[in-house]
Amino acid sequence: MILYPAIDLKDGQCVRLLRGEMSEATVFGDDPAAQALKFQAAGCEWLHLVDLNGAFAGQPVNAAAVETILRSVSVPAQLGGGIRDMATIAMWLEKGLSRVILGTVAVENPALVREAARTFPGQVAVGIDARKGRVATKGWATETDVMATDLAQSFQDAGVAAIIYTDIDRDGAMQGPNIEATEALARAVTIPVIASGGVSRMADLIALRDTGVIAGAISGRALYDGAIDLAEALRTLQA
Repeated sequence: MILYPAIDLKDGQCVRLLRGEMSEATVFGDDPAAQALKFQAAGCEWLHLVDLNGAFAGQPVNAAAVETILRSVSVPAQLGGGIRDMATIAMWLEKGLSRVILGTVAVENPALVREAARTFPGQVAVGIDARKGRVATKGWATETDVMATDLAQSFQDAGVAAIIYTDIDRDGAMQGPNIEATEALARAVTIPVIASGGVSRMADLIALRDTGVIAGAISGRALYDGAIDLAEALRTLQA
């Protein structure tokens, strides 16, 4: 199982939100590239980047910070937030991003996801963010009647590289991930599923890994707070 350290960007700074609320942002640093280099030095295989402002704006807002990170590190990175058309997808991949994450458009324009996955094989992931099983979009501000599992299954034949599943009520709350819901989703599809939201201690990572069906996990706040030592976690997961 791959551990993805998260760098969430708001106004050019590294932050973590509590349950997706922009007003509940804790700033962890004003040099995202330096943070990315620390994660790389600890041995991470991937980075997970989020343009939080972009998720609300519907277009890239923290592009300068993302570009600096991409120039600074050699490990692959995936990015979500404000990526809602083919031009933006192509732009980011040309700038060196390894994978784009499509969230809101997966609900509003699934044909775009399919087109992107065909055009850029292996470089398009779907972000599914849910409260009580129902998908939320536009930076989690809009709740829908779409069920997470139904949305995931609708892309079974689309060729997407991964599904990033976030339980919004767990995100940033340091209360542990929703392992049951994430495992159920992973068993319902053949697409690799990456868990996000609530990973707060080593035991959470081990429990996710031990399901045998979850391909990756994203952690942010726990790494910044020191609740999880990244280098130690990577060694444990590779053992």
